[in-house]
This record gives sequence, structure tokens and C-alpha cells, in this order.
Amino acid sequence: MIKIVIADDQAMVRQGFGALLAAQPDMLVVGDAADGAAAVVRARELRPDVVLMDVRMPVMDGLEATRRLGLRDDGPKVLILTTFDLDDYVYAALRAGASGFLLKDAPAADLIHAVRVVAAGEALLAPSVTRRLIAEFAARPMADRPRPVALNALTPRETDVLRLIARGLSNQEIAGDLVVAEQTVKTHIGRILAKLGLRDRAQAVVFAYETGLVIPG
Repeated sequence: MIKIVIADDQAMVRQGFGALLAAQPDMLVVGDAADGAAAVVRARELRPDVVLMDVRMPVMDGLEATRRLGLRDDGPKVLILTTFDLDDYVYAALRAGASGFLLKDAPAADLIHAVRVVAAGEALLAPSVTRRLIAEFAARPMADRPRPVALNALTPRETDVLRLIARGLSNQEIAGDLVVAEQTVKTHIGRILAKLGLRDRAQAVVFAYETGLVIPG
């Protein structure tokens, strides 16, 4: 059962999303919050698997709430509720520890799918989000950077997998590119996350670009 907390300052959004998700046989909405500070408290009390987190909320915004939840290794996965006019928040949210993004006006089926994907430990990065993330790094001056020591822990194959993750490929696509079984890819990804101390694929993407392992363009 996937336990969920919904954080949004609009009561109708909380109630609407709550009713939809609670109707799913594998989901349980255990609580909600009207601001970021309350979301942090509720998440720590109720220990959900996933928090649906709005960005613009009073008291504490969703980015800071996401960052605080990410300080704990056993914290929940955070699915950011966003709109197209919040492009500036994409990179900040990923750095804060968000595992994915969902447009508020997305179809109901997309919301249900997104919760399941994030709960399973996958990152939900739509192609449009990945493009914006790459653009964020492309706009930065790329100074010569020494190879991070952490990367030395990866095998050559794991390094290849990390590069492909950063380019937005799915497990199936990575398996096809490397001509290996999809389960082998999942094993590699698990080892990569463990060795680098990362929570999920979203953080792996950020790590790959920040360290210069993958260069935009």
C-alpha cells in the first residue's frame, strides 16, 4: 500500500487529489497540509511513501519543505506539483531532493501513474523537464573540473549507465543501448545510487551534470 500526504494551500486541490488517489486499491491518503511547514510535520508524523508537494505555499514554500524532508535518509519521495510557468523551480526542486514533477492540470491517469512511479523509486522526469534541466547547465560557464572522487567507486559499465540515465533514457532504452537485460540495468542503477549516496534517478541526473560527467549538448 502506497501511503500519501498531499500538501497544497488550496483545499479543493487537496480534496480532489485525495478522493482520486484514495479510490485506488494500492493507495492510502494518510493526511494533508495547507503549507510547507505543516507538510514537513505531517510527513514526519505519518511517514508516507510519497508527498505531493505544491511549490507556492504560505509559511514555507514547497522547495524548502522538500529540502527538509530530504535531510533524512528515510524521508518520503516528493512529487512536485507544478505548472509550465514555474520553469525556474525545476532545477531548484531537483537539488532539494524532488523525485519528479507533475502538472496540476494533468489527466487523472497521469497523477495515479506518477505516484506509483515515484513510490517505486523511479524518477519522473518528463522530456520537457529534462530539456529545461539540460538548458540550466548549458547556460553555465563550464570550468575545468577535476573528476569527483566518488566517481572512482563506479565500474566502467556503471559509469556508462549513469551517463545514459542523465540523458533521459529509460531502463528499457538503456538495456537496448548496452545490449543487456533490463534487470541487469536495474541492478547497476541500484549500485550506482548506493555508491554515490543518491536517493533516486533524479539526483543521479543532477550529479552527472554537476560533476561534468555529462556535458550539455
